[in-house]
Amino acid sequence: MNILILNASPRPKGNISLMLDVIKEEAERQGAVVNMERVQKLSVRPCIACMRCRSSQKCALPEDDAQRILKFIEGCDVLIIGSPCYWGNVPGTLKLLFDRMVYGMMGEQPSGLPIPLHRGKKAVIVTTCSTPWPFNILANQTAGVVKALKEILGWSGFRIVAKLQKGGTLKHPEFTDKDRQKCIKIVKKLK
Repeated sequence: MNILILNASPRPKGNISLMLDVIKEEAERQGAVVNMERVQKLSVRPCIACMRCRSSQKCALPEDDAQRILKFIEGCDVLIIGSPCYWGNVPGTLKLLFDRMVYGMMGEQPSGLPIPLHRGKKAVIVTTCSTPWPFNILANQTAGVVKALKEILGWSGFRIVAKLQKGGTLKHPEFTDKDRQKCIKIVKKLK
């Protein structure tokens, strides 16, 4: 199994990073090939909305990390995205990355309807926020991140097999054994 993990957290020792590290270690222990990329470290220029990628199937901008990540996505069986909650949504750096890769995520029929290009692949969403549980879900904080990623992944053809939403990190920033066990359980759902 080939797994790509996108870590959209700017905190290398934060909960998202810790959870993704556990998932990576467990997946590798079970024989998967895992590549993890830190979105904050990528060099990705903003989309200029020229729409040329729709017909040419490549971005009109000079090549940068967006194309490199797209190649990883094309080659993976499972895509795992870890994202903190910024204003009930994903960080701008993650959205920017997906904006630049839209042509490689979904095609378009002549009628304008989308064609999912990654049908049959699995996805996992991992998210955290400072809003306490259950308000992180009820107030559309981590639920907002999940909704945004479900939109991108769903139109691209990915089947979401697991979601992990951890709220209340402001008052409880610690990474617990219970968190670790939830991460290990996610890897079991990838088979």
